[in-house]
Amino acid sequence: MSQLITAELVDLDLPAATKSEAARSLAERMVSLGRVTDLDGFLADVEAREAQMPTGLDGGIGIPHCRSTHVSEPTLAFGRPREPIDFGAPDGPADLVFLIAAPDGADSEHLTILSALARRLADPQFTAALRSAADPEQASALIRGDSAPDTSAAEEQPEQPSESGRAAAPSGQEPQPQQVEPQSTEPPGPDSEHPELPESSQGSATTEEGGSGAASSEPFRVVAVTSCPTGIAHTYMAAESLERAAEEDAAGTLLTVETQGSAGFQRVDPAVIAAADAVIFAHDVEVRERERFAGKPTVDVGVKAAINRPAELLREARDKAERGEQAPRPTASAPMDAGAAQGDGFGTRLRTWLMTGVSYMVPFVAAGGLLIALSFALGGYEIAGAKSVADHFVWTEVHSWAALLNQIGGLAFGFLVPVLAGYIAYGMADRPGLVPGFVGGAVAVQIEAGFLGGLVAGLLAGALVMAVQRVGVPAVLRGIMPVVVIPLLSSALVGALMFVVVGKPIATAQQAMTDWLGGLTGTNAVLLGLLIGLMMCFDLGGPVNKVAYTFATGGIASADPGNGSLMVMAAAMAAGMVPPLGMALATTVRGSLFTRTERENGKAAWVLGASFISEGAIPFAAADPLRVIPASMAGGAVTGALSMGFGSTLRAPHGGIFVVPLIGSPLLYLVAIAAGTLVTAGATLLLKGVRKQTPEVRSSPAQDSAEPRVPAGV
Repeated sequence: MSQLITAELVDLDLPAATKSEAARSLAERMVSLGRVTDLDGFLADVEAREAQMPTGLDGGIGIPHCRSTHVSEPTLAFGRPREPIDFGAPDGPADLVFLIAAPDGADSEHLTILSALARRLADPQFTAALRSAADPEQASALIRGDSAPDTSAAEEQPEQPSESGRAAAPSGQEPQPQQVEPQSTEPPGPDSEHPELPESSQGSATTEEGGSGAASSEPFRVVAVTSCPTGIAHTYMAAESLERAAEEDAAGTLLTVETQGSAGFQRVDPAVIAAADAVIFAHDVEVRERERFAGKPTVDVGVKAAINRPAELLREARDKAERGEQAPRPTASAPMDAGAAQGDGFGTRLRTWLMTGVSYMVPFVAAGGLLIALSFALGGYEIAGAKSVADHFVWTEVHSWAALLNQIGGLAFGFLVPVLAGYIAYGMADRPGLVPGFVGGAVAVQIEAGFLGGLVAGLLAGALVMAVQRVGVPAVLRGIMPVVVIPLLSSALVGALMFVVVGKPIATAQQAMTDWLGGLTGTNAVLLGLLIGLMMCFDLGGPVNKVAYTFATGGIASADPGNGSLMVMAAAMAAGMVPPLGMALATTVRGSLFTRTERENGKAAWVLGASFISEGAIPFAAADPLRVIPASMAGGAVTGALSMGFGSTLRAPHGGIFVVPLIGSPLLYLVAIAAGTLVTAGATLLLKGVRKQTPEVRSSPAQDSAEPRVPAGV
């Protein structure tokens, strides 16, 4: 690792109290060496990765990392903070911080080296040596592998909590399928001999002791797949943790791990999969080629579960195999369940399924809505009744262009309900759910069941496919099940149910909701706007925000939405703009209450808020949720209520201030947004000002003179 870390990239007295400060301090060292070209851009990528999943690990380790276009070459920086920093690990804050920077599209050789470091972090001797390193040269040499950890240092350090009692591992293992024989007495060394594996698993390391030392009974065979969003650290640490747990399993476990990381992945030999007694998926992104593992007893968890409790996962896999459990064919669960923790309830999964459909629907809403809104701006509302541009189009007439935009937008809108239903079913049952989901959504459009009909059709399709997948079929029929049998049966059943059973009642409910929205006036309209504003700002792009936004877009997802639906859409967009705009204004008015990183984020928040990207306020909410979120909700509620009270309307579901000319009562609409922004900024400054009067529990004179610290969540 001589090219990845040097003494200049090591800080053994890291002056940081939060993970953002730690990342900035280490990143500045990378910038000084020319490894990072844009500090703020790189830190934004780090924050985005951190928002996906905490990077704290058991044993006092924090590994913020990302792949970024602002990184010129793979780089690693290491710091020992003066006080432990919370990176979200279950066992507490971290006193060892590794910042891993990989270029976007980095070559597999460098990413393999980075992944090798991730594996070494499971070695208590390695981490103990880093805690006792006396100078940056010594620490960097340990990380590069130029010097071996001093075992005496490990003995002097108290052992970090570890479920599997990890031992030392070689520092240069490749991210390829790893086989671990049961009851190994010693970990393999860098020079140990490894028997060859099947060609598809070439390069895997084995801890086989020899034929005479093998267990007398057949070992329990497990195949595991690990993956994380970035594919650099958690992927390989999960693999290492499972491998060590398998080594120490007294019952005897033969484990093969397929790491699906940034460096690509080596597929486990199909013969190994066929011989496996169980499968473990430890992942936060979709498992690639998951159908290879169909029909096996499966444990499906997030990647951090494999890092924190590997032995428990192996026991669970063994228990499922002994009970004869089998995962549904052709897949164990839908890709959208990839990050779900073991034991998630129905409510959590239902929300995930619905949000899957909404996430795929939103681009159609945005494209169709903006095109229709632009057509009205060019040709007036009467353009909706124009003749087909396929029959009549004059290149030099604005009216023809307006008709073209309107008709393209109308076609895009026509996909809304089918796409919503199709991808709800996809979230539940993977690809076999797409056909019945789309069919059910199309039926919902035909019978005018609208948005509610799409929701029900998607859930029906997904449930029916999941039920069919659980039916045992002869092996000779398995190949045609996902291609012929499942689409045929599920489409027929969903279509029949939507046409003759549930469709008409849903259509009646949809019409009733449309009539109610159209009749909203006065206090009722203001209260609805207030509620929408609160929901839009509660979790800044999260599930509650998406429910409010989906309610608003569902109202305009028709050829002729009522005035009430247009008002709701306007209120939702206005409220969603308020949190980032409020944070931007607060950092401008009184920057001394914010860290340098937050002040930089505040500059970007102006543009994000103006563009209706509520997530622009997430960095502020993550650092200080008890102040930022209530302030954002207060401002959003004011804006939503005012927008509804002013009667502002909006046909485009997105666009921010860039679609103001398309808004009904645009000046009053801007007044509503400005009022909410002022409320959010004022409330934020008031709450932070009150906290500022309380003395800091932990600070140093150097830090206090350089920049105020805003402890997270205080």
